[in-house]
Amino acid sequence: MKKHTTALAALAPALALALAASPAQAAPTGEVIGYPGPDGLIWIADQAGSSGFVSGGLSAELDTFITFGCAEGGSIEVSFRLDEHPDRNPAPFTVDCPGTDPTVVTLPLGTGLHGGFTAWVTASTPTTHWGATVTQPE
Repeated sequence: MKKHTTALAALAPALALALAASPAQAAPTGEVIGYPGPDGLIWIADQAGSSGFVSGGLSAELDTFITFGCAEGGSIEVSFRLDEHPDRNPAPFTVDCPGTDPTVVTLPLGTGLHGGFTAWVTASTPTTHWGATVTQPE
């Protein structure tokens, strides 16, 4: 547990920098994706418009899952890149966001991953809301 807390503390400045550098804005209410708990490496509850994030700290001993969700109309296109494992990058995918209830997609990436990763979300409108988590359940 201490390892995850230390890793999250070390990654927080990089995540903050990645989000601050983008034009996306936090939504005034609600969450598209709920808190992932102590297994979460990344949690973005609700953003509006296009943005992305960069992180590291994947543990090769744990399964890795990425989850993206969206709401408020439009769609999002997601690109995800694993720095050390380009052969396991999920293909870019699109999530339709028809209404106020979030549509959520989770992709398992498996075990043995280590190093950093990058995600980019391209929203079809500036008002399309999205959220994301990267988790490694123990």
